[in-house]
Amino acid sequence: MAERIITCINCPMGCRMTVTLDGAGEVLAVAGNTCKRGEKYARQEVTAPVRMVTAVVPVAGSPCPLSVKTREPIPKEKIFPCMEALRSLQLTLPIAAGDVVLPDVCGTGIDVIATRSL
Repeated sequence: MAERIITCINCPMGCRMTVTLDGAGEVLAVAGNTCKRGEKYARQEVTAPVRMVTAVVPVAGSPCPLSVKTREPIPKEKIFPCMEALRSLQLTLPIAAGDVVLPDVCGTGIDVIATRSL
């Protein structure tokens, strides 16, 4: 058995939780959380962590960059490849909030969308 101590990022409480894992990496118990969201976060974080990615990318013809984000969290190990893919984007005007600017980023099945209109 192994234990991992993590800090929950779901709310401002920042609960320190202890996650007990069996030899195969399966979660046996979560302790220290004050809500169900904390337990769900702890289980996800130790087995398959995910993160939202937000960034800004240049747009041809616009003095302002475009803010973008992943529609859903992507696997943590895909963050840097996602940023590399965003760096190579060649966007042009017009762009509406919610438009897909990069479909299926890094084979995750998750799109990167514009968060505002330009």
